[in-house]
Amino acid sequence: MATTEGMDRYSRIDDSAIRELEGRFLFSTYSRYDLFISHGSGVYIYDLDGKRYLDMLGGIAVNSLGYNHPRLVRVLTEQGRNIIHCSNLFYHAFQGQLAERLCRISGMARAFFTNSGTEAIEAALKIARAYGHNHGGPEKSRILTLKNSFHGRTYGALSITAQEKYQAPFRPLVPDVEVVQELTADSLEAAFNEQVCAMVVEPIQGEGGIIPIPSAFLRAARELCDRYRALLIFDEIQSGMGRTGKWFAFQHYGVEPDLLAIAKSIAAGYPLGAVLGNARVGDSLKAGEHGTTFGGGPLACRLALEVADIIEEDGLLQNVTSLGRQLAGGLRSLAARHDRIGEVRGLGLMIGAELGDTAKEVVARLLRKGFIANAAHDTVLRLLPPFIIRREQIDEFLGALDGILSDMEGEVR
Repeated sequence: MATTEGMDRYSRIDDSAIRELEGRFLFSTYSRYDLFISHGSGVYIYDLDGKRYLDMLGGIAVNSLGYNHPRLVRVLTEQGRNIIHCSNLFYHAFQGQLAERLCRISGMARAFFTNSGTEAIEAALKIARAYGHNHGGPEKSRILTLKNSFHGRTYGALSITAQEKYQAPFRPLVPDVEVVQELTADSLEAAFNEQVCAMVVEPIQGEGGIIPIPSAFLRAARELCDRYRALLIFDEIQSGMGRTGKWFAFQHYGVEPDLLAIAKSIAAGYPLGAVLGNARVGDSLKAGEHGTTFGGGPLACRLALEVADIIEEDGLLQNVTSLGRQLAGGLRSLAARHDRIGEVRGLGLMIGAELGDTAKEVVARLLRKGFIANAAHDTVLRLLPPFIIRREQIDEFLGALDGILSDMEGEVR
């Protein structure tokens, strides 16, 4: 077992007690892996027995700088001693600086801070409806979304998450939402009319299976939004903040949104999200029309500024590009030897490999060998490792995956 020296009474708890308490007192919303986390360091997390796991999922695209990064720990400690929270009735030093930084790297003009990605989407939807009503009256309220999209679990975000398994238990949902079923310009154009106020797109669908949206489709979406005076909203909650080798995935495509929703890795582990908007939408919300208690607090914003500094000063965007090529190339090499691997997709360190109905079993076997990944859309091995991962660690993962696939092939002979 891990040592209990220096641990407080809440940390000195074993796995059976953890499981029993959660079983009695938590809503059963998570199907957890049989892994009890103690602590993390670098690209590794450790269980209660001290076993080490290479995190190839990065806390689901959150821990871009890994665990226990010394600069983040320092800022967390120093700012925590100063002030953790103050209400948005007052100014503090860091919110304006972070807004300026995010607008500079994205090309946007305004920011609104939230606590999470789904809240960023909710804010974007309110801005879109307000913009539509201001420029086309109350009937200009329709929102377009894509099949297999995932935008969050609160009601507005859920209503544009076009996957039956997420929506079915909670209908009726927010009205005036239409799903574009095909990634073609014809399908997209058929969905547009004067009542559309916005279209929401993940440039790379994450939960849908790491699906990069074709650049021609995004260009068509931009042109149609301009034609019908609607807003183009990009959901980069998973793909943003350097995950693809650029600050934002849309920067690979040369298609700019009107609104940009971000979260997950913006503060590399501390809850924070934002919706960014261009000058076109800058006056869509007036004082009192939206707000948040915790969003954009001093600790969260100070951490996010440090994250951006680290990414820039350590050249991590270039690191992501180089290591992403190594990881994707390694997976394609494995695909040449293992029929179970289908298409390998993605950009930077946002990679998916088709494994069909064996994806969950592969993920379970990887976990037993000390590697964390997951199965997106139930069929795709999804990999979102920290930006600080090293080449030899990627090779170690690829070797483990190679062995697991060989074992599975041997079992069916």
